[in-house]
Amino acid sequence: MSLQIKTFDNKTGASALFKAIGHPYCVPKTHDLIKSLASVKDVAIYDPLDQIETFNALYSLEKLPISQIFVQNIDEIGVQKLGKTAQPIVSLKECRPDVLFVLAYDAKRLVDHIKYLVDSKTKIVTLDDIRLPDDFMSNPKNYLDPHNFATNFAFFRDDEESYTRLFTANYWAGWGAQNISVWCSLIDHQGKVLAEWRELIPHKGQTIVFDSREIRERFKLDAFTGQLFIHVLGAKGHDTVKYALDVVSKKDQYISATHDANSFPADYYAGLPAPADNEKVVFWVQNSHPTPIPAGTIGFNVMGDENTKQYFSKDVPGFGTYALDLHEVLPNVKWPQQIEIHAKKYFVRPRYEIVNDKNIRRIAHANVERTDLNPDPKIADLSNLMGKAYILSAPILPMKDFKTIALPTPMVRSQMHLPLVMNCYDAKGNQIATKSLGNLKRNHQHCIDLDDLKLNSTTDYGHVEFIYDFQAGKEADGWIHGLFRYQNRQSGQQAETSFGSHIYNTVLTYKTEPQSYAGPAPGLSTRLFLRLGGNDVRSFCHLMYPVSTPFHAYSNTDLFLHNQNGVEVASTSLKIPASGSQLWFYDEVFSEAQRQEAGVNAYIMIRDTTCRLFGYHGMTSKNGGLSLDHMFGF
Repeated sequence: MSLQIKTFDNKTGASALFKAIGHPYCVPKTHDLIKSLASVKDVAIYDPLDQIETFNALYSLEKLPISQIFVQNIDEIGVQKLGKTAQPIVSLKECRPDVLFVLAYDAKRLVDHIKYLVDSKTKIVTLDDIRLPDDFMSNPKNYLDPHNFATNFAFFRDDEESYTRLFTANYWAGWGAQNISVWCSLIDHQGKVLAEWRELIPHKGQTIVFDSREIRERFKLDAFTGQLFIHVLGAKGHDTVKYALDVVSKKDQYISATHDANSFPADYYAGLPAPADNEKVVFWVQNSHPTPIPAGTIGFNVMGDENTKQYFSKDVPGFGTYALDLHEVLPNVKWPQQIEIHAKKYFVRPRYEIVNDKNIRRIAHANVERTDLNPDPKIADLSNLMGKAYILSAPILPMKDFKTIALPTPMVRSQMHLPLVMNCYDAKGNQIATKSLGNLKRNHQHCIDLDDLKLNSTTDYGHVEFIYDFQAGKEADGWIHGLFRYQNRQSGQQAETSFGSHIYNTVLTYKTEPQSYAGPAPGLSTRLFLRLGGNDVRSFCHLMYPVSTPFHAYSNTDLFLHNQNGVEVASTSLKIPASGSQLWFYDEVFSEAQRQEAGVNAYIMIRDTTCRLFGYHGMTSKNGGLSLDHMFGF
């Protein structure tokens, strides 16, 4: 059974309640409150906003000496809550509990309404007794405003072999936020807090960089692997914390990059690849809550075969981390099989790490598997108006240097078939190959090595697009996903990334597509963030201009180079042909003098007001290291 918390719903949006109750800053105070309630003889609970289930999921209220549960909503009278029949709050007058626990934040008004019902000897406590400090609040008038909980988790490690660097910028200032700061809690694999601190981010567009080496030195820490909890204080415009995460070998063996963790725990994740013959896949179980994950809760099965489901057999403490060798639960799986994860809302979008027999590593993330989508028969009829409609695009890196492999990944629980065709385009927008993949079954193992297509291109790189093939099948839900794997032909080092489809560059809209960075569809502009590495790597970007229907012949793309304080120091522009792409390196596009002026922790904003581009950021190192993942915008 999933953890009974409300997280994110595509109809109602984000719920901040579980973030508020499970916030690491508040956990010690909450445990103290629970301990004090357990020490009295009689506790009554007033649940005016139907929040008891979420609180109980994280702190086990059943263990308290609860005599009565009261509600405000008439429709909830008689409902079973924690094994007790909910009573109308007006019945409180007949009771004299030692403590009345009001399960609400901003509770003064609610308490004032019922004071006439409360015995003078009854103590009243509310969730306001365990709230964050007032200076954490973006909107102090509404504690559960999602902007008050712009939080996220990040995989974070520093040991003798590797370090971690989280990189983002103060994009909230662009929405009018002032006095931004970041509160952080570094938590080890046992769920123990190693360090907590707060940093001011005074400048608009200023970079926010957390380097595990610097943090380890600052707090005199031993080696650690765990989680970094990040809370942006004073956020406006966005209640999400987006970041790029680099994991780098201290021995110059590898570099690896992943996207942000998606701060809402989900029931299911998918797109976890099984190991190849010379590999081990480590799935990082990282608990996002203060309550433990009981042994036998988290499940894994081969995609499309629920009969293979096996459960992870160890407890994971609150906020704890466990490195699970995939073969511990599914000993016989092998690439290109895919694994489905029954997460039951215990963790945010998880990382996995692949280690080969030369101890070269790469890290990527699984994706949320949607439970709210079903096949949509209208999608098959969109082609007359929307052309290609939904497109999943990914780079083809220079073919003489890199091998490119693509694997479609089911990412909807109801998806039994996936009718796809793969089209390949060179950098100039010429279609250079097409391959029907047929009507793939949920349990398919159909990966495509682009070497087998013998691409004949006028350029050395380009991009691939998965779109629906309605000649092969009619089942479509708009959520095409794929895993893309890249290998340096000389060094053998690899990177991989996964993402989903969108409708691109058409004026017509369908549901929320083409998606926009701000406001409703259609999204016909670009605002992408490119983080840059240090002098020991070459930072690159692969931009693609997918078009669902004929659109502008060329993009009108500007690149703005910013220093770590958010100040623009240089700019240049690109023109990418429709259905084309451009691969460019930081050190080729901006001069040495411009790069020197930008300095350390610089970044580039990619803007285009004429079309919607999609991009991937990456790095290469002298020894053939490679990292790659999709970019984000704000």
